[in-house]
Parts: sequence; structure tokens; C-alpha cells
Amino acid sequence: MGKLNYAMVMQIIAVIVRFSGGFILLSSFVSWFYEEKVFVDILLTGLLLIGLSFIGKFFPKTQDKELSKRDGYLVVALGWIFLTISGALPYWFSGAIPNFTDAAFESISGFTTTGSSILTDIESMPKGLLFWRSMTHWLGGMGIIVLAVAILPLLGVGGMQLFVAEAPGPSADKLRPRIADTAKRLWILYVALTGIQSILLRIAGMNWFDSVNHALCTLSTGGFSTKNASLAHWNDNPWIQYIVIIFMFIAGANFVLTYFALNGKVKKLTGNEEFRYYFGIVALFTIVSTLFIYFQADVSQSSIAHPMVWGALESAFRHALFQVLAVITTTGFVTADFTMWTPILTVLFFGMMFLGGSAGSTSGGVKFVRHIIMIKNGFMEFKRQLHPKAIIPVRFNGKAVHMKIVYNILAFFVIYMSFFIIGALALALTGLDFLTAIGGSATALGNVGPGLGDVSPVDNFAHLPAAAKWITSFLMIIGRLELFTFLIILTPYFWSERF
Repeated sequence: MGKLNYAMVMQIIAVIVRFSGGFILLSSFVSWFYEEKVFVDILLTGLLLIGLSFIGKFFPKTQDKELSKRDGYLVVALGWIFLTISGALPYWFSGAIPNFTDAAFESISGFTTTGSSILTDIESMPKGLLFWRSMTHWLGGMGIIVLAVAILPLLGVGGMQLFVAEAPGPSADKLRPRIADTAKRLWILYVALTGIQSILLRIAGMNWFDSVNHALCTLSTGGFSTKNASLAHWNDNPWIQYIVIIFMFIAGANFVLTYFALNGKVKKLTGNEEFRYYFGIVALFTIVSTLFIYFQADVSQSSIAHPMVWGALESAFRHALFQVLAVITTTGFVTADFTMWTPILTVLFFGMMFLGGSAGSTSGGVKFVRHIIMIKNGFMEFKRQLHPKAIIPVRFNGKAVHMKIVYNILAFFVIYMSFFIIGALALALTGLDFLTAIGGSATALGNVGPGLGDVSPVDNFAHLPAAAKWITSFLMIIGRLELFTFLIILTPYFWSERF
């Protein structure tokens, strides 16, 4: 397929680094507003990155402005690597997180919208750095939407082709203007929803700083909070938690379909098969969790035991709905420790870590569309066994799914589960116990945030060995980039000109 267009790739990487530096400068102004000493450190970090980004100007100019499929893979993989490294510098240079491994972990967790943290006292952190921490979520979330809608379908990543045709734009045969138009509209929607949630949270009782930060982290399905107790800090204010619930649900849905619904084409959303499954599973698991919490859970040591505002049943429903959405959408906010409710709910929530939200959302995980296709294909195999000569396609949204996509999805799931097992084994080798190893691997690969064992919803990753932090960081990145997008550059096939 020809040589890689390194000059063009590096020019794009330079723009990404410059983009990161610009938002670090914005964070420095937040620090300046609150009269913090780290203001200068954050400011200089941003200026340094912007300055370094201009090195791209010295790369040889190329007449070829087109990016091949291989170039696309390289841009995505290297772009996220450079982005996460640049994101670690404000923490490291300011001395707020003096260990580079920890700073890199916090940055990777931020940009991949995982929400796992090594901070043991979040509320003592400078506000400028807390804002940057939330901003990494927000930028990573929007980056994922654009990646999923505009780039992954072109790279042939399993399942993503199924919804690309729904993206708004001039026409399907004009790919570039269509992608640019799609990205622009989704950015506007993303910014608007973030602003609306910020205002609603402020009205509900949060201060402006907390409102903006939690809105940034909700729409991106990230999970970083400005409080040590996460959203449990507001357990006595149901309105705040219900607002976050609504926006977590929106963030877990396909943003393209949300765009159509807000433009009056509601049937595109309600008629979408993936959305119906998403809504139904959330409803089912919420009902099941509510009943177990209300009738069986021991909440005597839980934050749920706080004075009930609307009664025990409402509290059980609110915490169940909140945590179901937080895990399924991979947002990772916490109102209670679900591992302390009942053993059956612990197993249920662990299983939810492998679901993920909708394709085209900011959620991590496998995604509902892939589960739907795999389950349908499994049932179709029974018919194919009975009628071996019949052509029985898998249908999604009333249309036949090409078998190439089905095979791609099956390969994705096998690789996903393989890396979950490999990740758990690698974490166990670092000395972690069984529950922590499988919980850490599942939550990192699915970009969920809280896990099991010593990385449960009320714990964090600070006590993990350095090796374990790098293992989970690697899992966070490959999980966020849909496995193939990152792993393919590690194969010899990618670097061969015959690829």
C-alpha cells in the first residue's frame, strides 16, 4: 500500500500537542483566578508544549496531503500517546504529583475517560490542576466521539461501520465534508449539553467550580470528581444525583442519534435497536438492583444509610439507577460501594463492566451493538445448522449485516476477553490478589473506573505497584482505542509495505 506519510503524521501530532498546550493554558487561568502558587508552573507547561509543537514546521513538506489507512492507524495511536504524555506534565512539573508514573497514570486515566485515580486527597489539590484533570476527560470524550464517527469506520474497526451511515452531513459520497460537518455539529452538541448540565447542577446546589467540573466529567463518561467521596458527597441532595443520572444516560447513548432527536427526528433514536437494548438493560438491572438493595442489602455501614429524603425505596432506587448507569456507561462516579450490597449484585456489577454504552457515545467497554450482533449470530447458527444451504443473515435495525462485520466483531470480542485474562494474570504477577487483579483488568480495559477488591468504588489505585499502574495504563489505552486501532501498529504486518 506504499510508504507511510510520516511528514503528514507528525504535522497532525504537532497540532494535537499544540491543542493540549492551549487547554493547559486555560487551566492556568483557573489557577490564577484562585490565586494559587502553581499558576506559573501550569502556565509554563502550556507554553512549553505549544513551543514544542512548532517543531512540526521543520519536518519536510509533503505534496501528498492524503492519509492512507495505515497513516490513520498511526495518527490515532501516536496521537493518544503524545496526548497522554503532555497531559501528565502539569501534574509533574508543578510537583502536585511528583512521581512520573503516577502523573502519567492520572493523565491516561483522564484522556481515556476511565476515571481511576492515584490521588488520595483530591480536595487538597490545586483547583487549576483539578480543572485540568476534568478537562482531560472532556477532551478525551469528544475525541472518542469524533474517532468513532469519523475515523474508526474508515479503518474497518468492528461494529463501527454499522452507524456511520447515520452521521449527519451533506451526503454519503462526499466523505471529507461529511466528516467535518459531523464533527462540527457534535462539538456544538457536546458543548451545549456540558453548559446545560453545569447550570442545572449550580441551581441544584453545587458551586460553579464543582458544577463545571462534574459536567465536564459526566458528558465524557469519565468519573473524576472534585470531592474525595465522589458524588456520595451529595447523598443528601437527590436533585444533584438525578441531574447527573440524566446526563450519564445521554452520554451513554449514540451522540449522532441524540443530535437527530434534538432536531425533531425522535424516531431515529427510539427506533434504533441498540438504543432500545440500552434503555431496556438499564431499566432491568436498575429494578433488580433496587429490589436487592431494599430487601437484602446491609446498608448500615454504607453512605446509603444517611437520612432518607424521600424514603428508603426512593433511596434504593436512586443509588441502584446511579450505579447501574455509572458502570454500564463507564462513567465511574460513586454514590455508594456496590461491592458491599450483596454478593449477587457484586457479580452483576462486575458483568456490567463488559457491557459499555452505545456505539458513537463517550462510553468505553465492548458496546451494546457488538453484544447484539454476537447474540443474534449465535441464534442464527442454530438455524444454519438446521438449514445448511439457506442464506440466513444477521439483521440489525432491519438490515442485513455483512458477515465481514460479524467476523470482525467476533474477533474483537475474542481479543478483548484475551486481554482481560492476560491483564489479570499480569496484575497478579505484581502481587495483587485475585479480586483486585480481575477487577483492575476489567475496569481498566473497559474504562469503567471502580473495580473489585482493593480497587473498589471506595478505594483507588495509589497503593498499586508501579508495574501494575503501567499495566493498567496500557489496558486503558488499548481499550479506549477499540483494541485494533492501537494493537495493529504492534504487528509486523503494519510496517510491511505490502500491508
